[in-house]
Amino acid sequence: MQKLLLLGDEAIAQAAIDGGISGIYAYPGTPSTEIMEYVQASKLAKENGIRALWSANEKTAMESALGMSYAGKRAMVCMKHVGLNVAADAFINAAITGANGGLVVVSADDPSMHSSQNEQDSRFYGKFSLIPMLEPSNQQEAYDMTRYAFELSEKMRIPVLLRITTRLAHSRTGLETSDAVAQNELRLPDNLRQFVLLPSIARKQYRELLGKQEQLEAAASESGFNRMIEGSDKRLGIIACGLAYNYLLENYTDDKLVNPVLKIGQYPVPLDMVNELYESCEEIIVLEDGYPMIEELLRGMLNKGKSIKGRLDGTLPRDGELNPVVVGHALGKGHEHGSEIPPLVKNRPPKLCDGCSHNDAFLALNEALNAYGRGRVFSDIGCYTLSALEPLEAINSCVDMGASITMAIGAADAGLVPAVAAIGDSTFTHSGMTGLLDAVNNNSPITVLILDNSTTGMTGGQASSAYGRIDDIVRGLGVSEEHIRILKPLRKNHEENTAIIKEELAYQGVSVIIPRRECIQTLNRKMRQKATAKAMNI
Repeated sequence: MQKLLLLGDEAIAQAAIDGGISGIYAYPGTPSTEIMEYVQASKLAKENGIRALWSANEKTAMESALGMSYAGKRAMVCMKHVGLNVAADAFINAAITGANGGLVVVSADDPSMHSSQNEQDSRFYGKFSLIPMLEPSNQQEAYDMTRYAFELSEKMRIPVLLRITTRLAHSRTGLETSDAVAQNELRLPDNLRQFVLLPSIARKQYRELLGKQEQLEAAASESGFNRMIEGSDKRLGIIACGLAYNYLLENYTDDKLVNPVLKIGQYPVPLDMVNELYESCEEIIVLEDGYPMIEELLRGMLNKGKSIKGRLDGTLPRDGELNPVVVGHALGKGHEHGSEIPPLVKNRPPKLCDGCSHNDAFLALNEALNAYGRGRVFSDIGCYTLSALEPLEAINSCVDMGASITMAIGAADAGLVPAVAAIGDSTFTHSGMTGLLDAVNNNSPITVLILDNSTTGMTGGQASSAYGRIDDIVRGLGVSEEHIRILKPLRKNHEENTAIIKEELAYQGVSVIIPRRECIQTLNRKMRQKATAKAMNI
């Protein structure tokens, strides 16, 4: 046992290492990225031969982890909430295949959309899939729950979803670790057809999944992560889920709760515990950092006339993350929603980095499009999404990973020609390649800019699956050699780059332009590392 000062993400990573994982699979996405980075930097993980490399996208990560589980080893897969959409096909079916080695899926939700397109709640995926879920209220619980999740997965032979939110992922506190366990030996499933989801097999295993629900509810009652806390003031009963429990505690002196509280950390939520709180209190308030999932369930299961408060009735804001002030206001403690920014702190609007290659690429694109008018550029998710803002105002969409190329196809089909797609190198191999294949098969009159800065820049410079491969991939997908153009996005090349883009905009077919220059941040990092190494040698 040792004491460590860790982020929530790091606590999960350390627990996975201590819990005997053999592999971790992920695609970088805030606020989940640090889980993989911690394992990659861990000396113990290297010594134990833990597989820890970035995957091309969340679906491939999920499937790789499922393959490791098939072989009897413990595996973890990590993503942000919108990444779970990408992995959903494999994730939902994994509930029916079940697990062999322990399989834990970590989904980091982003209430308030600090760096996301939506604030969806991953608990709905867990409920939909009928698998057990864990939701820690602090970093120690994040560590403990991760260790427990592997044990539960192997005991019930089912994947387990661990759901965290941004504040827990990126806040730091001290915690105690427990003794590490050895990795599992290679062991194939007893039933070699367990993972073969032919309809006849899937129907049988789905019935088995349904049959596990009572056991999963019992496990949630017995684990200690769901517990009833007595209180003297029974006018109000409180249900606090995950991190919301911490926000609740911050509104009471010395953590002395005066109202009965049902602390929720494991799902499915046992109905008997919910009913006990409901029957003993005059009204209920539900604190959950995300969608009103439990609140909706209560309104359906226990609609017996008592008031149930939360996000649905306006007691809590319908959108955004919770915080102690918002919770205090809901409890009638006189706080106002939110807090003002201190006068010494000024807002700093996001912008592309000084010297960013994307800036030069979009300046050339803007000029090339002057003859056609605005509103023709479909973009994607990455640093370059900031080109929607002043002064560039260069792009007109950002929907989901890979949508730029396919939206350009649809717009061109509607008659918007030329239509342009702008996509980053990492996003292209994440989910843009199939769209480009569609464009080639349809001979769509679109121009695709694959903005190659040789890294996954938006999340901090992780390795890109596309590095050194984009040209060959584009050729392999069938784009004509003469319409694959490589640019060096520098201000001195502006006129030449603009002329090339104009040529391809006029082409009535699929063209791919690759502005290629290394991310200024990763380049600066390399230069600092070289300077440090040189100084140490001296």
